Amino acid sequence: MNSKRIVFLLLAVIVAGTTAFLARAWLQSERAAIAAQMGGQRQVAAKPALQVLVARNAIRTGQLVKPDDLRWQPWPQGNLPPSYIIEGKRPIADFVGAVARSQFHVGEPIVETDIVMPGSRGFLAAVLKPGLRAVSVPATATSTVSGFIYAGDRVDVLLTHVLAGPTGQHSATETILRNARVIAMDQKLDFTPGDKPDVAKTATLELTAKQTEIVTLAVKMGDLSLVLRSLQDPADEEHDAAGGDDATAELGDSYTQDSQVSRLIKDPNPPPKPSDALKSSVFVLRGARGTKQELDGSVASDPTAPPSSEPEGTKPNAPRTTIFNRSQESVPQ
Repeated sequence: MNSKRIVFLLLAVIVAGTTAFLARAWLQSERAAIAAQMGGQRQVAAKPALQVLVARNAIRTGQLVKPDDLRWQPWPQGNLPPSYIIEGKRPIADFVGAVARSQFHVGEPIVETDIVMPGSRGFLAAVLKPGLRAVSVPATATSTVSGFIYAGDRVDVLLTHVLAGPTGQHSATETILRNARVIAMDQKLDFTPGDKPDVAKTATLELTAKQTEIVTLAVKMGDLSLVLRSLQDPADEEHDAAGGDDATAELGDSYTQDSQVSRLIKDPNPPPKPSDALKSSVFVLRGARGTKQELDGSVASDPTAPPSSEPEGTKPNAPRTTIFNRSQESVPQ
């Protein structure tokens, strides 16, 4: 073997080794690039989407929003409307107590333009149910159960006033409204658990147009009191089953006079004496004289007795005697 062949062989070995080394390095770099790309995709997939505030439960128009009605839900980032509420910018607590202007379905994003925040213009009008009115009445510690009446409770409205009668003035208390819904105490329309009882100066009720007239006049007539109703009133089971939270107030039908409270006060309107039943009377005719005898034993002359048919000259003590019964309505004593 000559020297030229040896040189060409060495060069071929060197070139092959260099090519193999370069190919290996290129494959490693490609593998690293592919691995880096796959790792980046995994990181992008693991990155959470934006959290948008949505309705957990169905919310109807005019309903007060509660904490259980809202939740955060992942939402795609592409073309996200600016009206959506995104987690991190505002907490859920900021929207508790708002009133829905429109209906929200389950999972539907909450939009600020479709809710009315407490304290904003038109909030109370949004709380009212269609066709109803809001009217405020004065409140004190004794008339509002020492401050234990809150917005959302149901109450009866009592009126205490003085009546003038033929025997003088008398006091009376009557229930003018039943099952009225309280929508606000002062300017507070919600109740947070843990709040201490606060004696309000006014209470706002949700009533019909006619009932607002009754309450407005009652404020001028006397003192009003709010009586807290139980959530489990057996007398209202059928009523609550039909109306539920949407039930409106009803006119009251009971009253109490001062004579029913104290036995020392004379009843201003005593009940009339019951009329006696028809009594049977016995008429006894002795000659020209007629007498009427009641069943109680009393005897009285009867001017309506028929005249005697005996001829003149007959002795009054003649043995002829006529007895017959006649029934007539007795005259009240």
